[in-house]
Amino acid sequence: MTRSTFDVAVERSDALWGRIQKNPEGLRVLTGDRPTGPLHLGHYFGTLANRVRLQRAGVDVFLVIADYQVITDREDVSSIKQNVRELMLDYLAAGIDEKTATIFTHSAVPALNQLMLPFLSLMSAAELRRNPTVKAESEAVGGSLSGLLLTYPVHQAADILFCGGNVVPVGRDQLPHLETTRLIAHRFNERYGKVFAEPDALLSETPLLLGTDGGKMSKSAHNSIALGASEDETTALIRRAKTDSERVITYDPESRPEVSNLLLVAALCQGRDPAEIAEEIGDAGSGALKKLVTESVNEFLRPMRSRRADLAKNPDYLWSVLRAGNERANAIADTTLDDVRRHMGMSY
Repeated sequence: MTRSTFDVAVERSDALWGRIQKNPEGLRVLTGDRPTGPLHLGHYFGTLANRVRLQRAGVDVFLVIADYQVITDREDVSSIKQNVRELMLDYLAAGIDEKTATIFTHSAVPALNQLMLPFLSLMSAAELRRNPTVKAESEAVGGSLSGLLLTYPVHQAADILFCGGNVVPVGRDQLPHLETTRLIAHRFNERYGKVFAEPDALLSETPLLLGTDGGKMSKSAHNSIALGASEDETTALIRRAKTDSERVITYDPESRPEVSNLLLVAALCQGRDPAEIAEEIGDAGSGALKKLVTESVNEFLRPMRSRRADLAKNPDYLWSVLRAGNERANAIADTTLDDVRRHMGMSY
């Protein structure tokens, strides 16, 4: 029986997790975020906590602040610098060790972006349009895409491959993105000679947190709890959170998504089972639930917020960390681009 792409990815991911636990030497993770605003609780439990865990396990961590990708779908870039600062604060406050991690911005690494030219020659327009992100955006805007958004999967491949990233944390729905990167690496190696390792997905079950309005949690919807929000802001947001009319609190994600989401938030912050918390609250109602969630979130984020506030007092230090990351990323990207040119017969 022919195994599915997902089955193969699971097998590789399991092997990768085993290697990380035994000997992470030689492993490098590339991941990052678009600077469109501060990170929230969903980001922390979805990706940020895992990055910190990988770094502490000994994996070399590269974090790209994807400033160029902001202009794939928006025209106003006036807040990018402020948003870059916010991401830096969130990364370091959450536990990313700036002494060993490499934090850099797209726009500061020209050689990385130059890799897109040979990479684009390895992909057809039809293949790019089949990418889930590109396809979804194309449908949303009636087929009208910017050239940058169409080539987004290739830009992502350049991010991973320029630094020799061989570990890419993803959920199941993001596997097609990584498969594009693996395809580009394979085609380049086949056409010009071995340069790139084909990276593997590190699959993880990411808890899906809803926004306080019951919809998808996002920065733009103003329904998320920012990591840097004050305790009063957090209290007010949770107080307005959507629940339902039933007094007895139960954990039932399918039938009671809003109540179950609040229980899950409290459980993640406490490291407990949401059903167990629901049983403890019993028939005390949504008021008791929201009070517990508020206390759990504020207690969990208190050390992080304190660290964030201290870091915010020294912006020069933040920018020095970013400059150091940009310098390291540039050195690696220049070496990779030289290697690519040599294999392509373009070293003059």
